Amino acid sequence: MAGAILHARAMVTCSHGGSATPTATNARVLVSGKLTVLLSTPYAIANCPYKVAPGNPSPCVTGTWITGSTRVFSLGQPLVLQSGESTCVPNGTPLLSTGSQVRVVAA
Repeated sequence: MAGAILHARAMVTCSHGGSATPTATNARVLVSGKLTVLLSTPYAIANCPYKVAPGNPSPCVTGTWITGSTRVFSLGQPLVLQSGESTCVPNGTPLLSTGSQVRVVAA
């Protein structure tokens, strides 16, 4: 599936609004002058307000992208795409990308 390549400073959140940032960046490929993220890189999630029941928090802690680029690789690994599938731990909700560059698209 083709989609815009996410850069390391793209606005990514968990489904509940917590901010997600990549734990590492990839300096070998730049898009719009910004570092990219490899598919194998986990995202750290901060300030997730999710609660299972009143007084019983179960916030998102980390997130990972499951699908990424299939034809564009860096260091032998796929890149994260805005259209890729993702999941958060511990509750399985997806990561959401709300702002990224749109000039570079990969399949």
